[in-house]
Amino acid sequence: MAQSIRVPLAYGPKDKFLARVAAVPGNDPASVAITLPRIGFEITGLQYNPQQKLNILTKNIAVGVGDDADKVRVQYTSTPYTLSISLFIVTKNQDDGLQIIEQILPFFNPDFCVSITDIPEMGIKRDLQIILENVSYEDNYEGEFTQRQSIVWNLTFNLGINFYGPVDMQGYIKTAIANTYAAINPSVDTLEKIKYQVTYTPNDASYLDDWNYVEQFDEAYE
Repeated sequence: MAQSIRVPLAYGPKDKFLARVAAVPGNDPASVAITLPRIGFEITGLQYNPQQKLNILTKNIAVGVGDDADKVRVQYTSTPYTLSISLFIVTKNQDDGLQIIEQILPFFNPDFCVSITDIPEMGIKRDLQIILENVSYEDNYEGEFTQRQSIVWNLTFNLGINFYGPVDMQGYIKTAIANTYAAINPSVDTLEKIKYQVTYTPNDASYLDDWNYVEQFDEAYE
């Protein structure tokens, strides 16, 4: 008869799990041996990824996201890193280990993509690539005959992650000014200065409202 068994998943070093497996329960009724199979994982490294680097002056801009519809959110581009994670599966027999492994490996060829929202307030979404780098196998059969056997499958994954800086808030640009110069008398180096100004109206309108703009030309002489 087919049966589904939930395998516990926890964060922790592999050596601690194996020490629990090898430990002999004492006389205390609360002292029991660890139940197998179990799955554990731990972070093994974090490295900068220069291949995914973007210009540090590039900015992410979000308009009308969240409750601040009249504000613009600005954030500098993220810094790419590669996160290494080691996953280990501890079982007491070969059959349990193989049944768990065959439910994991088919999803990695050799990577698996998951869509995530990196920064909700900026509306940044991307595909997180999880790469299966290596699979190894251990059969701890050495020791006395009465010692518990532990079979360990080790899987190494790399994740491409990004670290983001703070999000700054700024208002919309409501007025733009451009100054131009033209020579009206080159013999005496006289320049004509023209100030061009554009202002949108009404002044309290958001980008979702109906609005217009007013142009203004001012001439001065220098």
